[in-house]
Amino acid sequence: MSWIKKTALLLAFVGFAFSANAATVDSSNPYKMMHSVAEQTFDRLKAEQSKVQADPNYLKTIVEQEMMPYVNYQYTALKLLGPNLRGADKQQVGEFIQEFRAYLITSYAQVLTQYTDQTIQFAVEKTVNDDVRILSIPVEIIDTSRPNIKLEFTLLKNTKTGEWKAYDMVAEGISLLSSKQSEWNSKIRQDGIPAVTKELAQLAQKDIVFEGKK
Repeated sequence: MSWIKKTALLLAFVGFAFSANAATVDSSNPYKMMHSVAEQTFDRLKAEQSKVQADPNYLKTIVEQEMMPYVNYQYTALKLLGPNLRGADKQQVGEFIQEFRAYLITSYAQVLTQYTDQTIQFAVEKTVNDDVRILSIPVEIIDTSRPNIKLEFTLLKNTKTGEWKAYDMVAEGISLLSSKQSEWNSKIRQDGIPAVTKELAQLAQKDIVFEGKK
């Protein structure tokens, strides 16, 4: 399994997000939110494996319903645009955000094809002061057939609602957000936001495929 697939496997747990029953998830507590999202997502993957095997694209539905409610994709998309936001057309920015969301859904769905009943170990819950807005939570993927994977999720608190959502993940000291910023900023500067939005839309439309299957 490549580094991207290994690290992205838990990227799917964050808020990169979940909500078969969002009402049961306490988004005001970042630790409990992550526990609930992971538990609900894995439970659904186990329960609906027959559907997934029959139609791998069904994983997009699972991601849409179980993960995206807890991913602050708007914040991440704007961070990716960075300095390119200056003077940018608002409609083009809005279209970029929506296609980025669709791209995330497809990316996470493809990652979930790697799910083989791994165990996730979360960091011990700590007290989070009310004035804290950004929080990193370490997690470790326990895989009996491969070396463990240590990750760190970065969550952002909505100061109005008090809800936490994930927007980045750090693996082996590398921020996925920062790496994508480096990759896409040059493309946006050279080709413009609409060109990158079109590329994201094409990537989002890809079918989900299990490795070794056509």
